[in-house]
Amino acid sequence: MPAFRQVGEKQLPNPVLCMAWSPKRDLIALANTAGELLLHRLASFQRVWSLPPTERTGKEITALAWRPDGKTLAFSLGDTKQIVLCGVEKAEILHVFPVQSAVTCMHWMEVVDESSSLSSFYSSEDESKLFLPKIPTLPKSEEKSDEILNLLGDARLNVLVLGGDSGFVELYAYGMYKIAAVDGVTGTCRNLCLSSDLRSLSVIAEVRSADNNPEICYIQLDTGLLSDCLPEVTRMALKFTFISTLLQYLHLSLTCMCEAWEDILMQMDLRLTKFVQEKNTSTQVQDEFLELLLWGQSSPELQALLMNQLTVKGLKKLGQSIESSYSSIQKLVISHLQSGSEALLYHLSEVRGMSLWRQKFEPLGLDSAAIEGAITAVGSFSLKANELLQVIDKSMKNFKAFFRWLYVAMLRMCDEHVPPELNKMTQKDIAFVADFLSEHFSELFDRKGKYFNVERVGQYLKDEDEDLMSPPNTKGNQWLKFLEESSHLKESPLLFPSYPQKSLHFVKRMMEGVIQHCLQKPAEVIGKSVKQAAFVPLYTVPERWNDKKAKMHNVVFCMPEVSPSKFYLLRKETHSNRPGYVYSCLDARFYDDDILTVVLQACEEQSGWRGLAQLPLSSSLSCGTDFSWQLDQQSSTIPCQTLFPGTQWRELENMKAQFVAVNGIRKVACVLSSNVRHIRVFEMDVEDEEDEGLESLNASADQDGLEPSGPRRGPAEENPETDGESKGGRGGALQKTEEHLESEEALKVP
Repeated sequence: MPAFRQVGEKQLPNPVLCMAWSPKRDLIALANTAGELLLHRLASFQRVWSLPPTERTGKEITALAWRPDGKTLAFSLGDTKQIVLCGVEKAEILHVFPVQSAVTCMHWMEVVDESSSLSSFYSSEDESKLFLPKIPTLPKSEEKSDEILNLLGDARLNVLVLGGDSGFVELYAYGMYKIAAVDGVTGTCRNLCLSSDLRSLSVIAEVRSADNNPEICYIQLDTGLLSDCLPEVTRMALKFTFISTLLQYLHLSLTCMCEAWEDILMQMDLRLTKFVQEKNTSTQVQDEFLELLLWGQSSPELQALLMNQLTVKGLKKLGQSIESSYSSIQKLVISHLQSGSEALLYHLSEVRGMSLWRQKFEPLGLDSAAIEGAITAVGSFSLKANELLQVIDKSMKNFKAFFRWLYVAMLRMCDEHVPPELNKMTQKDIAFVADFLSEHFSELFDRKGKYFNVERVGQYLKDEDEDLMSPPNTKGNQWLKFLEESSHLKESPLLFPSYPQKSLHFVKRMMEGVIQHCLQKPAEVIGKSVKQAAFVPLYTVPERWNDKKAKMHNVVFCMPEVSPSKFYLLRKETHSNRPGYVYSCLDARFYDDDILTVVLQACEEQSGWRGLAQLPLSSSLSCGTDFSWQLDQQSSTIPCQTLFPGTQWRELENMKAQFVAVNGIRKVACVLSSNVRHIRVFEMDVEDEEDEGLESLNASADQDGLEPSGPRRGPAEENPETDGESKGGRGGALQKTEEHLESEEALKVP
């Protein structure tokens, strides 16, 4: 019976760029060249869902990473330079944020720290639930529902690490809040891993030399500030993530409000504007409506407008639309905008209190002045939302009285029966309609000429920088008059500015900008504290050629960490006289702490044999012998340890295997062909399922098992642990008869 049981096989229509196993479930995420994100289950490689590309996000997926709890998947987009957080259960895009550079790799890890302070913090209930009402669920018509409020997942701190071009490295707490923007990394990040205690960040980068030759380097960064201030970092990250989540919630609420506002509400304004442009008389529109109100008579032009263009049926429909739309917007403001603003003020006030504890939080960059500015901006947003409520309330009353009177007037024009309940109008009702006509039916002017703005709610929902066309009338407001006359309160920091000339969208964007500025400073301070602890050049990308006359394969490579002034020439016969086959490693991933999963290929020119093997590392890692390099001799043996896979290997028939992704916790592996379309899934420990030793994984091993692989990055480039051996000793080969690796000779060329 072959080792490893094949449980699924699939021929995919589009080439695969990235693949990553879920850390908690038997699920694997795939990203293809069409920009699709696919989720497959282990059983028969069944597709769970697919997320197509959108214009808002992008279609060039460059990297994948699972949140440690397996409930959220992060992927990066190269064409739009964005990071997307996707819910696994419903394939919903939960959160999108931009980055400065295209991301080439990412790693999502969970902090492991059993200190008493953090344990009590994680187990304690969020106090905001005691003081704040529950944030209402967004309308069901909105795809996100309330999933945006569950982005935090578990309370335990987890960090999403991003790496990209030009030394771009950033750390995001809970995948949302940027806690560090790291400087000092050179080259393009190929792989990275943050330790579970937050003390060290390892980066594999490709650096271009002076003559533009690529060189793979290992960079270790000291992130000691994050580790030393772990309780403070956790509290700050949790609060700022709450704030980021609430900003997203307010954005979605405002989107729902804009959808509730309908274009039909502009019908009255458009009809009146067209009426002014076509009529020949110089009489004002409000005068003609007032004449109809007082005397029951109208000009032929106004009668044609009401009977032919607006119509009785259209007026009734317009009245119903205004009432329904205004009512929906009013509910959204009260239940969502106001609730979200209150929660935002609460969390920002707590952050301000944290910032005043300078001994603990000042080293992390918390600035009380910037936080106070953010609190003021949220207060202004709340005032603007309250102003919109007043405008809606007044408009609903005005339109209801106006449409009731106009409906009766149009019925009389048609000589139709007027219901008795509508025919009664008191002097107070007439005065109310007259005031409405004089205030709302005055002609306004702009660069395009005359226009009307009877409908006053839509201007608050426009995402523009221009002032409101018809700002609220504050004449006679005793509070504003009192503020103007008071020299002490006029510039008081205790009062929130109201911005009466601006729309709700404008104030919201201003609030987001102030809060983002407040959130960025800790990331800058923490990023500057990160120092380079080690820089080790691993190898230069080798030049290969085939010597046809001597029937030898030649590889030129460098080992700058050993001798920067020398390069090495590796020679390997194309036809070996030894029995059996010689294998080369195509891809390798850490299965767990002690086992390496490799894809092997027979080196013989006529053989297409490929296989999957498990190589135990315990004997090599425990040998305790230092390698001695005798480079002064003309030829020397490159040190190499013998690895015995035993029975843990199987042939991959009818498949040109190239890449592998493994998950030692779930005991599964996924092999991808060289054309990146053919996939096979294996259960790795079928015969030894009681082995408890495979359950533990450190952060680096877990990352290697889940890190995406793709055709654009060679397998050797993506796994730094095998790079030194594969590049430094190409002669290391697995003999099929003995199943072990042997060393070859390297020639030093002066």
